[in-house]
Amino acid sequence: MDFTEQQLAERFEQALADGEITAYLQPQYNHTTGYMMGAEALARWVSPQYGFISPAQFIPALEENNLISVLDKHIFTQVCALQRKCIDDGLAAVPVSCNLTRYDLFQEGFLEELEAIRASFAVPVRLLRIEITESTAIGGAEAVNAAIGLLHEYGYLVEMDDFGSGYSSLNSLKDMDIDIIKLDMKFMEDSTQKDSKGSLILISVIRLAKWLKLPIIAEGVETQEQADFLRSLGCDCIQGYFYSRPVQGEQFIGTLAGGGRSVLTGRQGDRTVDSPDFWNPGTLDALLFSSMVGGAAVLSYDGQECELVQVNRKYLQEIGMNEQETELVGTDPLSTMDESNKETYIQAIKKAIAGGEEEECETRRTICTTICGDDDVYIRSTMKLLGKRGQEYLFYVMIRNITVEKRQQAALLGYENSFKRVTEQVNIYYWEYTVATKEMRPCFRCMRDLGLPPVVRNYPEPAFEAGIFPMDYAEMYRDWHRQIASGVKELEAIIPLTVGRVPFRVKYTTEFDENGNPVKAYGSATYVPESERE
Repeated sequence: MDFTEQQLAERFEQALADGEITAYLQPQYNHTTGYMMGAEALARWVSPQYGFISPAQFIPALEENNLISVLDKHIFTQVCALQRKCIDDGLAAVPVSCNLTRYDLFQEGFLEELEAIRASFAVPVRLLRIEITESTAIGGAEAVNAAIGLLHEYGYLVEMDDFGSGYSSLNSLKDMDIDIIKLDMKFMEDSTQKDSKGSLILISVIRLAKWLKLPIIAEGVETQEQADFLRSLGCDCIQGYFYSRPVQGEQFIGTLAGGGRSVLTGRQGDRTVDSPDFWNPGTLDALLFSSMVGGAAVLSYDGQECELVQVNRKYLQEIGMNEQETELVGTDPLSTMDESNKETYIQAIKKAIAGGEEEECETRRTICTTICGDDDVYIRSTMKLLGKRGQEYLFYVMIRNITVEKRQQAALLGYENSFKRVTEQVNIYYWEYTVATKEMRPCFRCMRDLGLPPVVRNYPEPAFEAGIFPMDYAEMYRDWHRQIASGVKELEAIIPLTVGRVPFRVKYTTEFDENGNPVKAYGSATYVPESERE
């Protein structure tokens, strides 16, 4: 039922006396641990005759009729009584925030009354917080700052509610001594376009808060995707319908009595992506931070330093860290690299900026964890430029831990070096020939002594042009390669090689696939000493 402002004002005092207006609590959860970490007290008016009366109706009516301070004092008193009960019942009480308006802050003696109420219930001040909106300071910043100063003297933490919804958010942070930011998620509702300005604003606000070392509570969170998206940005504290609607005091106390942990903890839905709209929080988690992809991050680069803006859990797994995503947000991956690897990484970034294409690099990093200590890992990073804001570039980075591969390569290199030393003694040249592409890959001695490149194409013709195989043996050697392609297993002959016509025993052994088709042939040329020549 719709009421006029006058009707609501006239009914207010009787409704207060009849217990129709009470404090409901909306819990705030740590999205990483799933435990309740606080709550906000909200006034709810439920009439036995008319049912639920919306705050959107009665709050403006009370403000207009100078009754809002009566309501706020009533809610504050109920919160103090609830906290006293939690303490007396031996529960692990969490801080509860109470909303104050500019009318409260500007009313002489009002804050002193609240402090007297708290003291009468003997509730520790750490269990009570004060919320004000950023619009509160409009036209009266000096008085608001004086009120915040008094609240701080009493020991209260002050939260700025609905941050991001006003026109002067940055000025509010500059002018008011705020302790906690409550981030308004309403501006994310229409973030459906590919540029997703709302998401970019959200990222910027969270980063700003981190720079100012201000804790953040995101309110109005309604979906798993939004909650995971916020966590990936470093915002763990979540308030909204996704975790809980505002509940009556008895239900709130029951949740605390049950350990204060949400049943949603660890819940992961099955999600699919129809189109990769990167900046839309409704699809970002499904694309970038779900099990569908490997280690992923969003990285910023300002021309000198890098900063991880977002990471997913698989990113942590790839680099071998047993931490939370929030531990890495705001850190510089370059800090884990020596100068040579930093240069490699930055060069890849610059190429991605210049060319607009994906760039890849491999770097060695020293990762320090409290459990395992320092450990060197090798990471292959693939980076794609997303966009530029001012002097800052934003990249999407995929990583893969290639430490095992690198160590295997090092072991093989050790074997190869040993083999090189052996072949130096026995005077053998060897190479690999790919049948389908006619590509030959020579050994190190072939490249060193004969000047061959790492890959010789259209083999064996370049060998004749370079004088490695004499022309009078050209047709025989071409026929060998035709025989290899037809499936001959082995070939062998003594051929005079190079312009010096030095005799070498040339051998081929063919490798076949599972269907019996020739795939590769392995050739060698072994020097024939005079004692073995005919």
